[in-house]
Formats: sequence, C-alpha cells, structure tokens
Amino acid sequence: MPRTFQSSSRDKAGSFFSATLLLWLVSVLFEIVFNKRRELFYILAGACFYQLANWVIRVFVSREPLFVNTSVSLLHSTVTSTSGLVANVSLGNVNNCNVQLVVFILVNQWFISGFEQMFEHTQLVEGNWPWAYEALCFSCGYFAYDQWDMLCYHLYSGFIPGILMHHLILLICFTLALYRHVTINYLILTLICELHSIFLHVRKLRRMAGIRDAKSRIVKVEWVLNWTMFVFARLVSHILITVKLIIDASKFEKGIQWPLAMFGMAGMNLLNAFLGIDLFNAFRRERKPQLNSQKRRE
Repeated sequence: MPRTFQSSSRDKAGSFFSATLLLWLVSVLFEIVFNKRRELFYILAGACFYQLANWVIRVFVSREPLFVNTSVSLLHSTVTSTSGLVANVSLGNVNNCNVQLVVFILVNQWFISGFEQMFEHTQLVEGNWPWAYEALCFSCGYFAYDQWDMLCYHLYSGFIPGILMHHLILLICFTLALYRHVTINYLILTLICELHSIFLHVRKLRRMAGIRDAKSRIVKVEWVLNWTMFVFARLVSHILITVKLIIDASKFEKGIQWPLAMFGMAGMNLLNAFLGIDLFNAFRRERKPQLNSQKRRE
C-alpha cells in the first residue's frame, strides 16, 4: 500500500523531534552526573510524576491515548498554575506547609517585596523567587514527558507540528535558563498561560465525553472562561513580557540572554496567534449548528 504524503511528513517530523528530545535528555543527564547539578533532579521528578499519572489513568480510567494525554495535560495545567505542596524546612524541622506554585509564587513574592520591586530587571533576570527554580524544573519535566507521549502515540499531524515545536521551544529556553540560573522569574511569568490551558483541556475532554450542545449552560460558561483566560492569561501576559524585554534590552549583559529570551517570546506570541485563530474557528463551528437551527425556526 503506497505511503501518503501526510504519513511520510509525520514520520520525518517524528524522527526529528525524537532526536532533539534524546539530545535534550543526554544533556540533562550529563549536567546531573558529571557537573553534580543535583537541583536538576526536579526535572526528572516532574517527568516521572506525569508518566506515573499517565499509567494510572491508562489502567483505571481509559486506554485511549488522546484521552490519557489530555487528562495528564489538564493535571499539569491545574497543578502548575494553581497549586502545589511546599514544605518550608528550617534547622531540620518542618515549620510550615503552604500551597504555592505559579500563582502562589507570584502572590507570595508580591507580599515579600512589593509589586514594583518584584518586576525590576535584576529581579526578573538574576533573582530567584522562593521555589521558582523547582517549579520551573517540574514543568520542564512535564514538557519532556508530553513530547515523548505524543511521539509514542502519534498525537500530532503536519510537516511541522505546532504542539511539538511549542514543546521544543520551551525545553530549549527552560533548560538553558535552568543551567545558567538566569531569567528564572521571567519564565515563571510565562507559565501564567497555564491558567488558560486548563480550559483548553477541559474543552477537549468535554467533547470526547460527547457534550457538544452549544446551547448547554456548561458549554457557554466554558467558552466565556476560555476566551477570558486566553486574552488575559495568555495573550496579554505574553505581550507584556515581550514589551518588558524590549524596554530593558540595554540592561541585559552582552551574550545570548536577550536574543534567546526574544526568540522564545516571539515563538510563543506566534503560537498564541495561531491558537487564537484555531480557537475562533472551533467556536464558530460549535455555534454553527445552533445558528442553523434558529434560522430554520424563523
């Protein structure tokens, strides 16, 4: 049976992204083993945690690859953006336990240093908010896991799959920042977009569950939250980060920091634009049956 152009393109894309993922893993293991970077174990812990979640869902809920992948992605978006258990240890004793990842890291730092100081250039580039490094490592592990899962089950399409390119850009930017201990706080700000990702994954799971009635109240509420979070948590936040980078360009040291940061944000903004177009087309498709039924009644 002759191979189609689409399957051939998918095989080439799969080979390329598999090779880049393998090179990334070798790089991380080299840093941990030979350069004694034990703090990078959080990357492997993140990848193992989400792979374990994958196995649990596959065994106890469903074996359908897209459902499993989307469910784990929803778990990551929820954990990364809104929760996470952190134990503050002092003198060997656990004095306090509190909940804080991206949102809570930001709120915590706001109380510690104030709004203006936390967004100073030196804070964003050279600073390291409490547990920001660990949270970034954990998310980096997730993106590696998700890349591997999509490659294993061919959950992508096209000559240059957008989702695989998105993960590759994040892995490059996140890992280099973690190696050099720079722009950690900048990257934590970019993860605010995971608040919107929650509703993207909810929508996908809702459709897989067969809930597609555009007149349903739950669907209407979901779309309102989806669009609200897309605008404020993804579009506006990433544009503001890009503007901040442009304004502070002269404050960066000569080298790769600023070009890499701008490359990453340019890629993120471009992907956000494509995502917005896809989201609008999806919204219009879901609304179309409802509009057609209204016209027939008229």
